[in-house]
Amino acid sequence: MQEKTQKIILQDNESLRAYEKAFGVPMPSVGPDGSINGLPGPYPRVVAGVERGGYRIYELSKKAKATSIPIMNPILGRNTAEETYKEALDMYAVAENLGLDIFHFVHAEATRHIDPLEGFELIEQSRGKGGITPIGERRLVEIGAGVRHPMRINATGDTPHLSILNALIAGFDGTDIGPVIHVHFGGRGIHNYHTKVLNGYKALEICADNNMFVQIESHKHLNNIDGTDGMALAMCLLAEGLAIISGLPRELGAIQMNVAGINLLADLALMQAFKETIWSGSLIVVPETFQSPPKDLIAEAAHFARMAIIAKLGGADFFRPKAAESVGIPTGASMGKSIWAAQDVFAHTYKVSINDPYIDERKEEILRESMEVLEKVLGLNYTPAPNEINEKFWRRYEVETLIEKIVTGGKSGLMDAPKAGGWDLKRHVQTHRDPDAIRRYLDGYSPLGLNPAKCAFTTTDAKPVLSKLPTRKQKIVLATVGADAHVSGVNWARQNLEKAGFEVVFLRGMNLPETVAEVAAESKADLIGVSNLLGLGQALFPRVGQRLTELGLRDKIIVVAGGRISEKEEEHSFFEDKIRTQGPGFLGVEAFFGPGTEEKEFLNWIENALEAKQCIGAAK
Repeated sequence: MQEKTQKIILQDNESLRAYEKAFGVPMPSVGPDGSINGLPGPYPRVVAGVERGGYRIYELSKKAKATSIPIMNPILGRNTAEETYKEALDMYAVAENLGLDIFHFVHAEATRHIDPLEGFELIEQSRGKGGITPIGERRLVEIGAGVRHPMRINATGDTPHLSILNALIAGFDGTDIGPVIHVHFGGRGIHNYHTKVLNGYKALEICADNNMFVQIESHKHLNNIDGTDGMALAMCLLAEGLAIISGLPRELGAIQMNVAGINLLADLALMQAFKETIWSGSLIVVPETFQSPPKDLIAEAAHFARMAIIAKLGGADFFRPKAAESVGIPTGASMGKSIWAAQDVFAHTYKVSINDPYIDERKEEILRESMEVLEKVLGLNYTPAPNEINEKFWRRYEVETLIEKIVTGGKSGLMDAPKAGGWDLKRHVQTHRDPDAIRRYLDGYSPLGLNPAKCAFTTTDAKPVLSKLPTRKQKIVLATVGADAHVSGVNWARQNLEKAGFEVVFLRGMNLPETVAEVAAESKADLIGVSNLLGLGQALFPRVGQRLTELGLRDKIIVVAGGRISEKEEEHSFFEDKIRTQGPGFLGVEAFFGPGTEEKEFLNWIENALEAKQCIGAAK
C-alpha cells in the first residue's frame, strides 16, 4: 500500500520539512525506524463525512459521454477557506438550481510554484495572493466544501508532488501537475528542466498510488506562449507516457486543451486530433481568453459562448466556463452566471457531426507534426502512427530513460515555443497566428532537428523578429516580481523595447524586488520594468525603489510597472480609478502600464522619460 508515496517521502523528507515550515501545515514525517507517520490512506476514504476519491470525478466524465453535454469545471479559489467557501456557495447555488453536478477547480496560491527548500524567501515575500493557501485547502474541506461537487487543486510548479501530498491530506479528489513537459516551465522558479520533469513524475506516482484524478498535461500553456498545436499534442503524449509508467489508471487521467472560438472547423480538428490520440479517459476544454478584455464585457461573454458551442460539438468531457471580467479571480456570482450561460448553450445546441474536408486536413497537419516530434525526441528510426501511441508503446521505456529523452529533446530545441522561458533550453522557433486562427511556423524557424516537411508554415508576409545590436545607449531591466510566473506581459515589453533599439536585461519570472534592483545597479541600467499579475504590486513594487535608495541610485533609475493591482474582480476598478486620478505614486513607480496598453503609448512614454532623465542629468 502506497509504496511509491512512502518512497518519495523518504527521498524528499528535507523538502517536506521545508514545505511544512513555509506553509504552516503538518506533513508526513519519517520516524526513527524509517516508518512514515501522518500519511492518510489512499482513496476511496471518508473525509469530513464524505467518501472521496478520483473515481467520483470519472463518474461525471462518463455522464458527459452518455449525455453529450460537458460537465462544468469552473475555476474559483480565494485567499482564505472561508472566503472561497462563501463565493463557492453562490456558484453552487446556480449549478444546483440547474440540477448540475460540477467539478470545482479550486485555484491555489501562486507561492506553490516555488520549491520551499530553495525558495523560502520568495515564498515569504509573496504570501496571500492568487488563491487558496495549503492550510486553507484543509480548512475548506473541514467547513463543508466538496460534499456534492468534487474538487481539484492546482499543484503546478517546481515541487508539485509536495502540493499533491497536501491535497491528499486535505481531502481533494483531484489535482493537476501540468505542465510536466512544457519547456517554458524549465527554469521557472528554482529548478532546471530535468528536476522539473522528475518532480512531475513523482507527482504522477503519488496520484497513481492514491487514486487521485489528475490533469496530466495542458495544451493551453503552450498555446499561451505562441506554440503550435502539433507541438502541444506531442508534449501531452509524452506526459501521458510518464503517467502510464507511474501506474496511473486511464480513468483517473485528463488532458486540458484550449479552443480559440475564431475558427469552428480548426477547433473541431484540434479536438479530434486530441481525442483520437490521447490515452487519458477525459478531455477538459478551456476557452482561450482575451489577453486584453474589451471594455464592453458583454462582448467577451459572447466570445466564450462560441467556445461553449465548440466544446459541445467536439465532445468535451469537461468545460471551463469563464466569467466575463477584467481580472483573474471572479466572484461566485459572476462564475455562477457563466455556468448558467454555458449550460444554456449546451442545452440549445443541437449535436451534429460536421463533415468538412478542412477538418481532416487540419487534423492531419496537427498529427503529422506531433508524430515527428515523438520520433525525434524518442530517437525512433521510423515515424509512429497515432494509433500506435498506446499503453504498450510507453511501457517499453524505463522511467529514467524516458525522462532523459524528454530533457535532452527540450534542451536541444526539438521542443520549443517563441516565448519559452527555460534558462537551460535553446531558443529558435518563431510562429505567426494566421487569419484562420492557426499558429504556424515562419519559414526557417521551425524547431531545431525536426523535419520542416512535417511542420506547417505560414503563407502570410509575417516577418521574423531578428536579434540585432542595440542602437540606443540606454539599458533596461525587465522582470516579474514575487511568486508570479506570468511572463506574457513582460515578454511583450521586452520585444517592443528591443525592436525600438534598447538593450534589455530580461530576468523573466519570479524574482525578489531587491534582486531586480541589484541587477539594475550592477548592469548600470537606466530604467527598470517590473510586473505582477497577482495583485501584489502595492507590496512589492515599492521595494524596488527602496532598494535603489539604499544603493544611492533611486534618482538615477526610472521604475515602471505593469500587471494587475488587484486580483479580485470587485476591487479592480477602485485601483484603476486611483491610478487615473492620483497617479501611480502609491505603487512606488513613475508609470503603470496595465492590460490593454498600446505599443505606441508605451514606447512614447519610455522614450520621453529617458530623454528627460538624460537632460536632467546633463543639467546637473
